[in-house]
Amino acid sequence: MFEEANKIAEEIKDDERSATQVPKPSGYHILLALPKVDNKFESGLVKSDLTMHLEEISTVVGFVLAVGDDAYKDERFKSAWCKQSDFVLVGAYKGTRFRIHGQEFRMVNDDDVLGVVEDPRGYSRA
Repeated sequence: MFEEANKIAEEIKDDERSATQVPKPSGYHILLALPKVDNKFESGLVKSDLTMHLEEISTVVGFVLAVGDDAYKDERFKSAWCKQSDFVLVGAYKGTRFRIHGQEFRMVNDDDVLGVVEDPRGYSRA
């Protein structure tokens, strides 16, 4: 997943068409790139389309691509909870999901971030 998120960030930078289509978060919003779901379980069994879809929409880890100008400026926050290029833990089904050229993204509120994740591999919704 870590390698996948770095690859996503690089592809967005390299693909001029995608880079211009990725929205800049406004206000207190944070733009996350979501990892692509593996099509096989660790055992090697192939996942059904429904299983893959459910894993995609309920993911709890994202890669911060951009932070809105007003994020973490409210008096509730003593400091920013995350920054660009962090992996973060968010609640399942949080934010607004959308796709650009097959890549899934999510726009979440600044207070939807539950924590920063050092190594996102192995995280899944329980």
